[in-house]
Amino acid sequence: MLVDTDFGDASGRAPGLEVASWKEGTPDPAQWDELARSASEPNPFFERWFLKPSLEAFDPQGSVSLAQLQCDGRLVALVPIRLSRNYYGRPVPHFSVWLHENAFCGVPLIARGFEAMFWSALLRWVDEHAGIASFLHLPGLPEGCGPDTVLAELACESGRPLGTVEREARALLFSELSPEDYYEQSLPNKKRKELRRQARRLGEQGSVTVERATHEAEIAPWADAFLALEAASWKGRAGSSLANSDARAQFFRDTLTGAAAQGRVEGLSIRLDGEPIAMLVTFLTPPGSFSFKTAFDERFAKYSPGVLLQKENLDLLERGEISWCDSCAAPDHPMIDHFWREQRSLVSRNVAIGGHLRRAIGSRLISYESRRLERCVAP
Repeated sequence: MLVDTDFGDASGRAPGLEVASWKEGTPDPAQWDELARSASEPNPFFERWFLKPSLEAFDPQGSVSLAQLQCDGRLVALVPIRLSRNYYGRPVPHFSVWLHENAFCGVPLIARGFEAMFWSALLRWVDEHAGIASFLHLPGLPEGCGPDTVLAELACESGRPLGTVEREARALLFSELSPEDYYEQSLPNKKRKELRRQARRLGEQGSVTVERATHEAEIAPWADAFLALEAASWKGRAGSSLANSDARAQFFRDTLTGAAAQGRVEGLSIRLDGEPIAMLVTFLTPPGSFSFKTAFDERFAKYSPGVLLQKENLDLLERGEISWCDSCAAPDHPMIDHFWREQRSLVSRNVAIGGHLRRAIGSRLISYESRRLERCVAP
């Protein structure tokens, strides 16, 4: 399906929104990469090196479409969307931004200054192609970010119903402190003393080194080592490790090598006699970054290798181009929430679409979901 929708403006520009199955073609790689670098809100999960392997691994049938906004021959916005008939386990047809279980942010890639143009184009498109869809679902938006704020303003100005249906707060690293000062202020003296003891005990087991992999030649073997380490953990036994699925494993390899080619990844590891016992992969998307996956060797659990690794990861605070790091962890995570003191709020919003009657129905559904959320978070 391919639809061109033109929206002229005062300057005479005629942006065009194209919506088509990703199997019919993806954007020019150079333009996609430039869009990611100029996006008003970073999202590695929609960058070329992540989204393309995701689609190949998890949507081989091509049910996901790419909505792309072009302006004067330049790609200025992109988001994957699809028509879904499953809404949190209920049979409610709707349009939704597409995320999979290993993608942790749903904000579209939008070049700075084009937020209003993109949302206007996308909402007009879903209005005209609503079909059986009841509303547009936008999961995983960083609350209050530029695209989120502009969407709320447009909905208010046009009288289009919009509601918040999910909200979560997850750990965020954001501070002007040095790594040493942050570490001391985050953890009580008793815990720091215990970690020093564990680090010494670990050192008694062999030669302990901390290594960082960023280049393509380093990342490929790093990715394989991570897959093996995670597969040997409880995730492997539960069948949920990346290596438990050939598609997931290939997605992980392709994503990391593609990110390395763009200078967008760091693989951090603690090694004992050269063998990894704790590993963490972080996507670097200035001005932010995203912790993607971590794993540790359970045989060394009594030395807290995962916590020791996070201590090393505080070096992010010294990088001038990186201001913050999203943990991508579940809310109230038992480890990272006690280490990183800041939080990032992500929301899922539903937007009414279509004509008057459909919007009225969508408005009722959105109001119901919003009230349910309020009841869940009420003290």
